[in-house]
Amino acid sequence: EKMSGHRLLLKDIHQIFETTWTKIAGDRTDIKYAAGKDFKVLFMLGKDLLSAWYNKLPEDDFRVLAIEEPFTCNLSDIPVPIIGAMDLVEEDDSGTVIITDFKTSARAYSIDEVDQNQQLTFYQIAAKKNGFADREILLKFDTLIKTKIPKFEQYWTTRSDIDERRLITKVKQVWDGISKQVYVPNDTSWKCKNCSYKKACDEFLEGDHDKKNNR
Repeated sequence: EKMSGHRLLLKDIHQIFETTWTKIAGDRTDIKYAAGKDFKVLFMLGKDLLSAWYNKLPEDDFRVLAIEEPFTCNLSDIPVPIIGAMDLVEEDDSGTVIITDFKTSARAYSIDEVDQNQQLTFYQIAAKKNGFADREILLKFDTLIKTKIPKFEQYWTTRSDIDERRLITKVKQVWDGISKQVYVPNDTSWKCKNCSYKKACDEFLEGDHDKKNNR
């Protein structure tokens, strides 16, 4: 809508969300909700989050360049490309490119978390390799925070050439490990509980993987 020069009313946004949420999640028996959550509770939370976003989102004159913009780029010494998609790419009157990633979070972010986030560093590297090498680039998270009273926060940050080089060095080391089949499961993550690979990971760590391969 912004690309078309329009600004939706909050009631329009709520209606779009209600229609989409009902179509995707309504009457679904395969969705496992967390304790105390269900279709209606999350519907109300979604509306409250959108209200917080709508009421706090600053007015700006940024020109929308792309939405859900896919990208691919190659890093030196790595034979496979880095692929991804940027949620929102805009530019201001001075020609500065603004790359936004939309997030939901259970809590507010710290400055260090934003400044050290590798995803945003990747976005800058990709932007430079895909036509914006001569432009100043700003990065930000637009974050819906799922606290008791829902909040919306924007976190702005930048990346230096040193930040890019540090990340590229890490990527090279990871690729070297992958090439040598060095796989170290991260079984201490909070994501483990609902990970679709948990069974395979447990079998690998407990030796069942080797037993099956030796049969």
